[in-house]
Amino acid sequence: MRTLARIFTVAALLTAATTCMAQTRWQQWRAAQSAAQLPPGITILRDVHYGDGARETFDVYAPPNAHGVPVIFMAHGGGWRRGDKAARGVVQDKVAHWVPRGVIVVSVDYPMLPDAPPLQQARAVALALAAAQRDATQWGGDARKFVLMGHSAGAHLIALISAEPDLATSQGALPWLGTVALDSAAYNIATIMQAPHLRLYDEAFGSDPAAWAAVSPIAQLQTGIAPFLAVCSSRRTDSCGQAQAFAEKARGFGARVEVLPEDLSHGEINATLGEPSAYTSAVDGFLASLDPVLAARVR
Repeated sequence: MRTLARIFTVAALLTAATTCMAQTRWQQWRAAQSAAQLPPGITILRDVHYGDGARETFDVYAPPNAHGVPVIFMAHGGGWRRGDKAARGVVQDKVAHWVPRGVIVVSVDYPMLPDAPPLQQARAVALALAAAQRDATQWGGDARKFVLMGHSAGAHLIALISAEPDLATSQGALPWLGTVALDSAAYNIATIMQAPHLRLYDEAFGSDPAAWAAVSPIAQLQTGIAPFLAVCSSRRTDSCGQAQAFAEKARGFGARVEVLPEDLSHGEINATLGEPSAYTSAVDGFLASLDPVLAARVR
């Protein structure tokens, strides 16, 4: 029996080692592929830790000779359960468009379901924001010229942080210039959960109305917020309606909130931002309105 146990132990160790080597090779390949598709001269810092968790890291894409430049801080989507800060649709066109113009792009990972519910994810993203602002000067960035951006689930998280800034400021984050939410349909969680909805929302938000309110940007919105652009897909039945309702409430507190409907799919709103288009120009116009230094770089 002892011999058999040793055999199983050795086999398990070999399997773990093989898996680790495969993951390392995949990470190396992914980094090489991403770097190969980006414009030359960009400085890339990968897997900068902002917390102790394996997914509590971000990547930094910085222009050469950067000094005091604005920063776009990007949170990926994936239904609160999956996603990757280095995915092509998350960074490729955004980095290719903004970094050569003199803007740093930071792309953040965060813990996923089932280990971390959305409120914990939002706190992780907020912690990453504080860490990125703290270290921004090391990459030539300006801690006071950050713009929050996110797609899908990531858009929900940055909208929640924007509606409830204490999630970030309590962890040391400084105020940011504005927020760009790319096609979130999760501004009002109670509305979603009380109507027919996708299973992914049950997995993310459960059945407790008090918990729904805690992660609902429209419920947490109780005062003015930084300028906010809600991009929404006009091809979806719920995205623009949720964005408009959030915008109306925020405007009641004197906030500047714009809703930008786009005839693009949910994925295209993320993946094509940065390509030459009226859509990219509209987002650049919003960014330019936030700060003169940012305006000089995106125009």
